[in-house]
Parts: sequence; structure tokens; C-alpha cells
Amino acid sequence: MKEKVLAVIADYKGVEPETLDSAAEWADLGFDSLDVTELVMRLEDELGVEIELSSNIANIDALVEYIEKL
Repeated sequence: MKEKVLAVIADYKGVEPETLDSAAEWADLGFDSLDVTELVMRLEDELGVEIELSSNIANIDALVEYIEKL
């Protein structure tokens, strides 16, 4: 699951997946709140899940963990 999430995020940012630090905070990766919202919508479409934005998802690792629990 992590590889798929990283691929979607990397595509969104226009970078290679291996360049993303999955433990870094969103802001440290260059994401603002609008980016995170758009990214979540893209992941929902790609993965067929519903992600609550009110959840405390501080980084990619937390996002992957949240999705895996769905």
C-alpha cells in the first residue's frame, strides 16, 4: 500500500517516489493545506476509500497507516 500511496504523491508533486521522506511533515515536503486536500481527493479516487481530513494525518506514514485501517 505504501508504494501505491508514494506513487500517487510523487506524481502529484512531479518527483520520484524515492525522493519523498515518508516521516517528514507535509509542510517539510512542500505541501500546504490545499495540496493535502487535493492529494486526499486523488487518493480517494485511486484507492476507492474515503479519508477524513479531520483525522490527524501528519505525514505519509500516518496516511498509509490510516488507509490500511480502512
